[in-house]
Amino acid sequence: MHIILLGPPGAGKGTQAKALAEELGVAHVSTGDILRQNVKDSTVLGKEAKDFMERGLLVPDELMAKMLKERFSQSDVRKGFILDGYPRNIAQAKTLEEVFSLKEISVDLVVYLDSSDGVIIQRLSGRLVCSKCGANFHIKNMPPKKEGVCDKCGGTLYQRSDDKVETIKKRLEVYKKEAADLINYYQAQNKLHRLDADGEAKAVLGQMVALTK
Repeated sequence: MHIILLGPPGAGKGTQAKALAEELGVAHVSTGDILRQNVKDSTVLGKEAKDFMERGLLVPDELMAKMLKERFSQSDVRKGFILDGYPRNIAQAKTLEEVFSLKEISVDLVVYLDSSDGVIIQRLSGRLVCSKCGANFHIKNMPPKKEGVCDKCGGTLYQRSDDKVETIKKRLEVYKKEAADLINYYQAQNKLHRLDADGEAKAVLGQMVALTK
């Protein structure tokens, strides 16, 4: 099963992708993880990406495509995968199609996790991230056992600068403009399924699993 998971920031894509991958026994492919791993391992592509990131620039699609090609060459994706965090616009969707064509991969399902602005703002504005291991917590929904300290590694928790309310609103505006074309792109292929992601995570996961039957 080859699934692409789409949705606005704060819709729970990362959490749901990981849970769905475990449920189906397939690989969880996260572009964020791929990028961080390449930078951490100081690969040729990672060094190139780090140069853009240090200058405050987005990693170019061409570079991300090279990383994806490498990731989809690994053995764990042969049983299937859940792709999370990519594509974010039409250009990336077409780049992904080229990568899949080279690897002879066909997409079975595209799930769009639809979430309302109010819920997204509540989720993201309360999000806390560990400075050491990158684990996510939430002030209300999933607080750490000890305030400001990561349960997993003891690292310091912080709020990302782009998780401030005004920044979130701007991110959502940008996302909606790009997402409209992306939704139409996959709808035209009869692969897109929209799910309400405002509810409980377990209920949303159950709906996604049902789509794979």
